[in-house]
Amino acid sequence: MPKTDKKQTGMFSQLLFNIIIPVIVLTRFSGEDALGPTLGIIVALAFPVGFGLWERNKTGKFNFISGLGIVSVLLTGGISLLELDAKYIAIKEALIPGIIGIAIVVSQYTKYPLLKTMMFNDNIMDIKKIEAALEQAGNSEKLPKVQVIASNILAGSFFLSSVLNYVLAKMIVVSPAGTEAYNSELGRMTALSYPVIVLPTMVIFFIALYYLLTSLKKLTGLTVEEMFHEQE
Repeated sequence: MPKTDKKQTGMFSQLLFNIIIPVIVLTRFSGEDALGPTLGIIVALAFPVGFGLWERNKTGKFNFISGLGIVSVLLTGGISLLELDAKYIAIKEALIPGIIGIAIVVSQYTKYPLLKTMMFNDNIMDIKKIEAALEQAGNSEKLPKVQVIASNILAGSFFLSSVLNYVLAKMIVVSPAGTEAYNSELGRMTALSYPVIVLPTMVIFFIALYYLLTSLKKLTGLTVEEMFHEQE
């Protein structure tokens, strides 16, 4: 049975604290008649950082990707509060998913591949059943190749995100940091990141998952349903 005592928060909570509230603060409450540009940045970015730390305390987990997410928010805050050139926002936006993509590729050759963290892990799939079925079918040695291909597809989703992030940031964030216009542009970029960046990269993510599941189905003889833990 899967562990159920420390569940991660739902998609709505993720969207609310990481996108919706920061966007509202940046676009509606960063004017001189409200919080002001500086305090607006601080308040807006406090929500995703606070939510990330709360979720870590709730789940007891703080993985590589979650850590990079918080670092990304802190870098945005630092660039904004130090009033650096807006080009650094575009560089930062491209850098974070690019690092994740590289880490996925490199981790294939270590004891801790990120594919296992994101897809092929016992919280999601019945790994023991899959490995037993692979051994019974004499296909255990074929699993690493499947994992490498799935990892490369998964990494591709983050490399695509890196490119789209950079283009979106360069197109939208053009005003000097420390201004109401800059905050508004930052909020608009955050709002557009979901349909413009997240949705296309999620498509590639599910392509990687589909490839992994269909390959395992052929190698194990299990149905897709049998690869997952039985629900109570």
